[in-house]
Order: sequence, then structure tokens, then C-alpha cells
Amino acid sequence: MSGVLLIMQFVLAVIITIVVLLQKSSSIGLGAYSGSNESLFGAKGPAGFLAKTTFILGFLFVANTIALGYLYTQDSQKSIIDNIEIPITPANPAPIAPAAPQAPAIPDTQPTPQSTPTPSN
Repeated sequence: MSGVLLIMQFVLAVIITIVVLLQKSSSIGLGAYSGSNESLFGAKGPAGFLAKTTFILGFLFVANTIALGYLYTQDSQKSIIDNIEIPITPANPAPIAPAAPQAPAIPDTQPTPQSTPTPSN
């Protein structure tokens, strides 16, 4: 959800920049409420449309900023460590006795009986 709102924030920023740059700097822009009559189409011609568009886009931008701030605050209260599962072990596990060492194999040192040839007569 916050990814969509973040993309919308960038789009709104670009659109607001374009709408403000389209306005005439003397009285058509945000200064249209000062009462000047320098517009091309009379007293309230395109000034009304661009001023209303700027106001609506500005309102959407601020509302989107507040929503993003709320969502990021909710996400920051969660910790990555909260998602880690730690296996539970007993408090005092029984000690394990080490295995008895095995005796090394002793090689057989006794001579093997050999067959002796019998004398023949």
C-alpha cells in the first residue's frame, strides 16, 4: 500500500510543478486571489481553472503526505527482530557425559604357526 502511495506522491509532485509553471507569474497563479485583472480571458478566465487545479492537487498532495507518514509510522513500530522465531530450550538442560575413549587396537605380535615339511624317507 505504501508503495502505491509513494509512486502517487512522485506523480502529484510532477503534476503540481507542471501546473504551477503553466500559470502566469503576475496574477494567474497563486496570486489570482489578489484581485488583479491581467488575465487573457477577462477577470476570471483560465485563472479560475488553473487556480482550482492547483488547489485540488495541493490538497491531494498534503493528504497523501499525511497518509504516507501514518503508514511509515505504523511500519516503524514493528521490528525485524519481532519476526525471528527463537527455539525454546530448557533452562537447565541435563549435562551430557562425554563418551568413553576407545582403546586403540593392539596388533597381534604372536608368531603364526608355520607348517613344517616332514622328512620323507
